[in-house]
Amino acid sequence: MSENPPPVRPRSPARKWIVYAETTIAEGGPASDEPLTKVAAALVVTNPYAGRWSEKLDQLIEPSAQWAADLAALCQAQLSGPGESFGKAAIVGTAGEQEHGVACLTTPFGDALRDATGGTTWVPSTTKVGSAGTSIDIPLAYKRALFVREFYDTVSFQVPDAPRPDEIVVALAMANRGRIHHRVGGLAKADATAGDGLR
Repeated sequence: MSENPPPVRPRSPARKWIVYAETTIAEGGPASDEPLTKVAAALVVTNPYAGRWSEKLDQLIEPSAQWAADLAALCQAQLSGPGESFGKAAIVGTAGEQEHGVACLTTPFGDALRDATGGTTWVPSTTKVGSAGTSIDIPLAYKRALFVREFYDTVSFQVPDAPRPDEIVVALAMANRGRIHHRVGGLAKADATAGDGLR
C-alpha cells in the first residue's frame, strides 16, 4: 500500500489520500497475456456527525459526488484509463454509525462514478464501523451489466491510521478485467444486454 502523493490532484479536502494497486500475472495456472490489475483509492474525512444524532445526513451526501470524481480519477490514473469493474466502500470510525458510511456512497456518489467511468449499472457497495487499521473487502462487478460473473471479485483495503473515531474512510476500487482463468460459466461480457443488471 502506498501513501505517496497521488498521481492526480484531488479537489476535495481530506486528511489524507491513499492509493493502492496490485497486478496479478498468474492465478493457479499459466501466466496470463492480460494481467489483472486491481486498484483502490480512498480519502479520509472528518465525520461531522460523530458523537451525535442527526435525522439528516446532508453534510455527507452533498460532497460525495466530488469524492467519487476524485477517487475515480485516482483509480483511472493507476489503470491508465477507465476500469472495467468497480465497487465502493466506507469505514466509519467508532464515534459514528454505519448509516454515515452509507450516506457517503448513495446516489450522488454512484451517479458521479458512472459518469466518470462510462458505467451504467448498480455499483456494489459495503460499509462498516471500525477502528484505525480495520480492513474492508470492496466488492467488484462489471460496470455495464451486474450479472457478468467473470468480474465478481474484491479488493482488500485498509488504512493503518484511519478511521480515527471521528473520521470516515471513503474508498473506491476498480479492475482492468475479470478474474484470471475464470471458468465457471455464466453470462459472458460479449453477450450482456440491457436487463442483465443494467441500471
